[in-house]
Amino acid sequence: MRRLPLRSLAVLAALGSLALAGCGTQSGGTGEQTAGAPGADRTIRAQQVMRLTEVHEQTGMTLLEGPTFGADGGLFVVDVTAPEGEPKVMRVDVRKKTKRAVHTDGRGAYTSAQFSPYDGRLYLTDFAHGEIVSLDADGGDLRTFFSGEVDGAPMNPDDLAFDQDGNLYVSDSRGLTEGKALGRVVRIDRDGEEATVLADGLAATNGVSFDAEYRGLWFSELTENRISYLPVGAKGGVTARHTAIRVDGGIAQTDSIAVDADGNLYQALHGRPAMVVYDRHGERLATVEVPARAAEGLESATNVAIAPGGTKAYMTVSGPAGGYLYTFDALAKGTRQSNGG
Repeated sequence: MRRLPLRSLAVLAALGSLALAGCGTQSGGTGEQTAGAPGADRTIRAQQVMRLTEVHEQTGMTLLEGPTFGADGGLFVVDVTAPEGEPKVMRVDVRKKTKRAVHTDGRGAYTSAQFSPYDGRLYLTDFAHGEIVSLDADGGDLRTFFSGEVDGAPMNPDDLAFDQDGNLYVSDSRGLTEGKALGRVVRIDRDGEEATVLADGLAATNGVSFDAEYRGLWFSELTENRISYLPVGAKGGVTARHTAIRVDGGIAQTDSIAVDADGNLYQALHGRPAMVVYDRHGERLATVEVPARAAEGLESATNVAIAPGGTKAYMTVSGPAGGYLYTFDALAKGTRQSNGG
């Protein structure tokens, strides 16, 4: 999730209150690529698909996140700051360039979305209330999957990833508003009964995704601009994590992460409408960016989803100009891990 100023974080928290509720093979454009071999100087220019949202009067912003493909081929996207009455979850038909509302409520501030391989339901992280909820693909049957403290402290769940058995791995951005390294990576079993801290002492944990082989987790820390790797055993056990990539983002910071079939990492950036792509060894392969002529009023590329079995990638981009969907050609095909977590 794009990091928000303190005022906006307060708005997120208020989204759960009655006060704010009262006032408040895919087709698409082809990204243009510069000539030459992959490397730090390679640029992939994303092309606009459509504008999905405008700035909400009640919250003063819009923020698209969590693109994920459903079983029917629809692309599901969340709007973190949408007030009650506006779509918090929407389904996009990328071929027809249409959208429809899937879910809204007067409480949640949803920062990511993923379909479970275990029960097929759509899971949402509620950053403001420390909860994970689920609903069916049509937006009904809302259930609270997990809430409460983990090891004596509440969560600020940001992104999530599923293993092949349907267990959840959550980036917990606890400590963000205090500016303290209290973030965690938390594993929650697929029944929601047991939560385990796999890593702690992290600086605003953000993106999280398994590698292509499900052997370990990639996760980013927003305020350190680094990506770490955490080996994960078959039963959720872990060994020591290590810093894998240090992102030279300038004024931009590391947001969500997706992984393609070749194991390449797509690291979204808060503070710049762009993503950087690395291979599994940390070599920078390319930069994906919105063309300069279209970038005015766009501040962040928060997340990406690559169509399963294809290379069409769809990137969520937001700013004062609104919330947009952009497309480009990924470096390899999409898999479950290609839905940015």
